[in-house]
Amino acid sequence: MKPPPDGDADGTFGPNAQGAPEGFIMAMTLDLSRWQFGITTVFHFMFVPLTIGLALLLAIMQTAAHRTRKDAERHDKWDHMTRFWRRLFLINFAVGVVTGIVQEFQFGMNWSVYSRYVGSVFGAPLAVEALLAFFLESTFLGIWIFGKGRVSARVHLASIWLVSIGTMLSALFILAANAWMQHPVGYKVVGNRAVMTNFWAVMTNSTLIGSFLHVLFSALVTSTMLILGVSAWHLLKDRRAGHTPQQVFATSAKLALVVGAVAIVATMFFGDNQARIMERQQPMKMAAAEAIYNTQNGASFSLLTIGDLSGNPIFQIRLPHMLSVLADNNWDGPVQGINQIQAKEVAKYGPGNYKPILWVTYWTFRIMVGCGILMLLLLAEGLWLMRRRRLEQSAWFLRFSVFAIALPFIANTTGWIFTEMGRQPWVVYGLLKTSQAVSHIGTGYVVTSLVGFTAIYSLLAAIDFGLMARFARGEGETDDHDDEPEPEPGDNRVPALVY
Repeated sequence: MKPPPDGDADGTFGPNAQGAPEGFIMAMTLDLSRWQFGITTVFHFMFVPLTIGLALLLAIMQTAAHRTRKDAERHDKWDHMTRFWRRLFLINFAVGVVTGIVQEFQFGMNWSVYSRYVGSVFGAPLAVEALLAFFLESTFLGIWIFGKGRVSARVHLASIWLVSIGTMLSALFILAANAWMQHPVGYKVVGNRAVMTNFWAVMTNSTLIGSFLHVLFSALVTSTMLILGVSAWHLLKDRRAGHTPQQVFATSAKLALVVGAVAIVATMFFGDNQARIMERQQPMKMAAAEAIYNTQNGASFSLLTIGDLSGNPIFQIRLPHMLSVLADNNWDGPVQGINQIQAKEVAKYGPGNYKPILWVTYWTFRIMVGCGILMLLLLAEGLWLMRRRRLEQSAWFLRFSVFAIALPFIANTTGWIFTEMGRQPWVVYGLLKTSQAVSHIGTGYVVTSLVGFTAIYSLLAAIDFGLMARFARGEGETDDHDDEPEPEPGDNRVPALVY
């Protein structure tokens, strides 16, 4: 089954360097297009997990406020928590939507060959995501923002739960498209194009199930680490001022510790499950992640590997047998090596280099895992302090929690880079190479869009971080009941839903 040829009948369009060879131009276009997609996606993915996690935690907080409405003190605490974290959620949601719009346009701009080849398969889950999940979350988000005091308390509560469900469904359908790129199923090639034959097979892809659960729980980890860090900052502030800790932030920190501890364990569990699936479906990615050059039984886990310019190891620190245990649940289980997998790929797909950039896959995997271990230790320590009723008094823990806000974002970013870079040179594994998927346009167009998008996204990120920091410090807070309208006597008008 062969991918489409490198050539394109449409030719090459756009400004190019005069006299530059066409092969050089396409190589430049390819590299710049990859950089553009990588930069914009990293920016976008900084906001997505936080949106998913905060939506669910806000639903839990508002449910607690609703159930304790007969107890004024407890109700006010949970209601205040909901309103405080809502502001951060809305800022993050808005920037996430703006940065996500560009993503789908890039498939037609820079990756038109890819779009034509897989559009029948790839477009279906993205269309469902837009028509079902995004409209679900955006519609009920409007009710949740503007409906308090205008709709019943139960309807208002249901709206945030539907927003949360909508964010999860968005993740599911987008990951379905990405999982198909990692492990294509439910298709056939007709006329040099992949055509979907079984939508259910796409939605039950083993790669999708593992990645969705991993992303879902990592989103909860991201949101709980933010809540823990911001709450720790306020508790430290109260401690330095000699004030009694605010119950809103003490309770927020405890909620974050409990949910975060469960979520980090689940994230690791499903991440381990993903690694086993990856070993079967993309063995080169696993071998590159562990710097295993030759097939081994009882393979060791690399803590540190330093190689020469040719990629051969010259210094290594390894844990005996641990990689076989992680990959195969077997002390002496076989793990395929890079050199042997390369030979198999050449025999199956023809001449070429089927190795990803080894140092990128190796280090992004370790940074992701390292951040996960640090968060696990921090959350475990926080639970121990909470049980001993010393959470608010532990200055070192509170300080570290503030800095630890960055850990899940680093883990999410490096995890995404590892997933996508480790699949190279394929854009659709075994079907279409990245070099064959790029649009045949001039480098001038790509340079312009790359510079423009990078500048705009950097500005958006700066605005987002500035607003998040301002509202996290409480500087943007207004009256606690500023969002509850006071109905005028005899005013029975029903407000229209405004977009």
